[in-house]
Amino acid sequence: MDREFLERWKAFEEECKACSRCPLRASASKTVIYRGCKKAPLMIIGEGPGNVEDKTGIPFVGPSGYLLQNALTAWGFKDRDFHICNIVKCHPPENRRPEPSEISQCKRLLATQFRLVEPRVILLCGSTAYEAFYGERPVMRDVRGRFDEKKGYYIMTTYHPAALLRNDRLKIPMFEDLGKVRAKLSELALMEPLSPLHHS
Repeated sequence: MDREFLERWKAFEEECKACSRCPLRASASKTVIYRGCKKAPLMIIGEGPGNVEDKTGIPFVGPSGYLLQNALTAWGFKDRDFHICNIVKCHPPENRRPEPSEISQCKRLLATQFRLVEPRVILLCGSTAYEAFYGERPVMRDVRGRFDEKKGYYIMTTYHPAALLRNDRLKIPMFEDLGKVRAKLSELALMEPLSPLHHS
């Protein structure tokens, strides 16, 4: 990463930390920006930071993040391959769903983040991430697991890992969705081909 990019990234982080455009920042402990690699072929987008993330300042490190990381590791993803973030960067009180107005205020930061990361594949985790992208609340079983190609980007929706904690039956579908993402990245020559082990 060149110096100009790192300066742009630093300015972006400072803008996130200084943001007070919605009420979430006032009650949050930390601004939660990303984990993984600053530039990555895969961008994984969730809903918002939970309690653990609010304390650490890192997304997807609580129980649902542990499930997601296990699945990523099983499919051969390394930290350099993904960039994980959320639709909103501050913890909503009581772990509630972010309000549309809060999502709207945070969207400009997400747009800046997207331009910096430059992913080719985007994985939306859960209905809130889907709604923020598409403007309508989905029935998850109807939208998950398939790619939507837009302007050269490949967008897939899957279940939020937190839903897997409540319903074991969603674990296999989400694992399969990650497998499709992994295959797409190989197809685009952005990751090494899958080993035979993963095809069995």
